[in-house]
Amino acid sequence: MNQHNTDDYHLFCRIVAVQTASTLTTSDYTGGYWDFFTLSNGGFYMSPSSDRVFRVACDNMFEGDLSADALGITTCLYTYSHLSVSNGRFARVSACRYHRLREYMFEHPEALVILGATD
Repeated sequence: MNQHNTDDYHLFCRIVAVQTASTLTTSDYTGGYWDFFTLSNGGFYMSPSSDRVFRVACDNMFEGDLSADALGITTCLYTYSHLSVSNGRFARVSACRYHRLREYMFEHPEALVILGATD
């Protein structure tokens, strides 16, 4: 992907991730700034700029509390998963980003809670 397409891809993912965060959290998430993280394995995620803990209720019946960082990882995993379910280059890039972030997620202190929210 050239830089312009990469920028467009990240912008699109950011929009979808913020929307996903709004639907995953109960009334806890009301918007705000997000921090962006590029991982050493080529992955990317973003998380709300907050020290808060968010109450989350997911479609898979998971309910629990996530830090802002864990919420960001969770919403990006959801986003990449949804975007990867099609054909074409965009879907392949989304699947690659999903697997890179999931690999990183296993090093996170809240890995088990994130797995509960995403699996």
